[in-house]
Amino acid sequence: MAFCANCGADVSGRFCQKCGAPAPEPGGGPTPGAMPPPINPLPAPGPSVATSAGMTDNMAGALCYLFGFITGILFLVLAPYNQNRNVRFHAFQSIFLNVAWIVLWIVVGIVSAAFHYIPILGALISGVLYLIVSLGGLIVWLYMMFKTYNGDRIALPVIGPMAEKQAGV
Repeated sequence: MAFCANCGADVSGRFCQKCGAPAPEPGGGPTPGAMPPPINPLPAPGPSVATSAGMTDNMAGALCYLFGFITGILFLVLAPYNQNRNVRFHAFQSIFLNVAWIVLWIVVGIVSAAFHYIPILGALISGVLYLIVSLGGLIVWLYMMFKTYNGDRIALPVIGPMAEKQAGV
């Protein structure tokens, strides 16, 4: 039985299965001109560290906002992401943002119902309120996903500190 001159492991074949060094010839030394297979270098680390599932922190944080509180809760439950404080912060902020948006929709609905009794002006005011809440929510939602994906950590005015407290940041 031959042994590898490089690492000392048992060799059966032309190359060591452990380190890839050429096996010694039965008559003596290594095969002339035989080179070990190339070893691939480790990839250079990127701007954000990938979790064990293969998703970077900024991608996971941006996905927390995708479907509102559903993806926020999902990222709080999934194993590799619930350990990361940055992803937890974005998950909690996504949950709080969507709860605040739902409460705002309820308030606009109540105000719109009160304006229902004013013939033309009431419908106009209600339509403007619904438009402001819809477009404002859409802009905030897209802004948070874009900034989080680019690696920025934006804390919203009222719900940001609550999310930081919950995430332990």
